Amino acid sequence: MLQHLCQIFQSIPPRHSYDQVMSIFKEHKSNADRVASDRRRHKQKIDKAIREGIHHIVADESIIGSNGKQKFRIPVRGIKEHRFVYGDNGKQVGSAPGRDVKKGQTLGSSQRGKPQRPDKPGNESGEEYYDVEMSLDELAEYLFADLGLPDLQKRQLTNISTHKLKRNGYRTEGILPRLDRKKSAIARIKRMKAAGFNPEEAKEGETFPFHEDDLKYRHYKLKDEPCTNAVVFFIMDVSGSMTQDKKFLARSFCFLMYQFIRSKYEQIEVVFVTHDAEAREVDESAFFTVSTMGGTKASTGLAKASEIIEERYNPSAWNCYAFHLSDGDNFDDDNGRYIEQHAKLESSVQLFGYVELEPERSYSAYAEAKLSRILLPRIREKSRIVSISAKDEVWPAFREMLGAASKVGG
Repeated sequence: MLQHLCQIFQSIPPRHSYDQVMSIFKEHKSNADRVASDRRRHKQKIDKAIREGIHHIVADESIIGSNGKQKFRIPVRGIKEHRFVYGDNGKQVGSAPGRDVKKGQTLGSSQRGKPQRPDKPGNESGEEYYDVEMSLDELAEYLFADLGLPDLQKRQLTNISTHKLKRNGYRTEGILPRLDRKKSAIARIKRMKAAGFNPEEAKEGETFPFHEDDLKYRHYKLKDEPCTNAVVFFIMDVSGSMTQDKKFLARSFCFLMYQFIRSKYEQIEVVFVTHDAEAREVDESAFFTVSTMGGTKASTGLAKASEIIEERYNPSAWNCYAFHLSDGDNFDDDNGRYIEQHAKLESSVQLFGYVELEPERSYSAYAEAKLSRILLPRIREKSRIVSISAKDEVWPAFREMLGAASKVGG
């Protein structure tokens, strides 16, 4: 009997084997993970609100009239927290919360009212919105963080430079806003150690005050830096076929492109060129308001841009960008000339973009003769073609023009 019990005990695995088999580790997520997730969702909502509301801003603001500090209010949908709510103690059978139901009753799907924006009247409860106030510079940081200019080159003019304040050490004299508290405190501690003063052993009321020599002020010095220069050509068809809807789409695109290049360069110049059968250089106001009843010779706009580059903007010193905005209609006799002028202008710029504006409610009987179809087989690395038919297509077209991913974040 004793021998049989010994055999049973010997067959039982040691205790540590059970510990290894039965140990279970549960994944634990700290509150910090949730905070990071909420912060990421909040930023995504702001990004989406900015990109969806950009057309409201460009409808009222001048492209180059703002200094970048003017504030804009953008409504952003709030993030609702999950919470428990009390029921109404109705008779419910496994479903249809909030209503009394009977066995065999047919339940129809109720239609909820759409949430109302703050500026829209309605009688339904809507989603919570709050305003985010941002400047143009902050908008640019949100919109253009993941975008880059194609073929960006550091070209500079030898006779152009800017003066910038650069840090140049510390001084014992200066104005209060430039006082470096940390450096000043360190200097006082060093002097206190050298003097053998111990605060713990000091008598009551005895202190070691700051001395003028302890105070450290940040010093700045003006330094000359060469400028990286850019010039942007906006060329637009103003013939009779360019309606106000098409010009609005053009304004939205030009606004985005101008603000983007402005965020990448310290100095930027903008040249506005309009054309019908003839081309002319105009100011911004005329660019978006003037229209004619004449025909269209698109080659004249590109030829005018090339002429201005030769006269004022040497490609060896300037980063040149040209964007042609048109509804695509052109005289057949001018198509060959347009191709020639496109090749000439393309050789002088870092990027040539053709934007075809065709709102959904417009119609052209010459769809097969559109400039986009004529230009597409001759597109090289420096040229890109996009089309815009509605205001919500402006941002995707802008990203496509810069070679960014077609998927819009937010």
